[in-house]
Amino acid sequence: MTSADARVAIPAEVLQGIEAVRRSGRTNMLDRPAVTTIALELGHVDAAFWLDDKANHKTYAEGIFRGFRACDEQRRTEDTPTT
Repeated sequence: MTSADARVAIPAEVLQGIEAVRRSGRTNMLDRPAVTTIALELGHVDAAFWLDDKANHKTYAEGIFRGFRACDEQRRTEDTPTT
């Protein structure tokens, strides 16, 4: 089992879209362009745009092999000190 620390943090909405594609069984998850297309077809627009953004290609590839976890954006906001 992959430890939580080794998994790649991505936005929760993106993780939901990627998981929906994986559960559909319609493509090999290594085929990022196909995952993007299927995410869009399934209505996961945020995931499709995230997957299509070249800046996220390496993150996606790392996540395929290390696993994904939803990043906790609310926690980061709470942890930020206010001045």
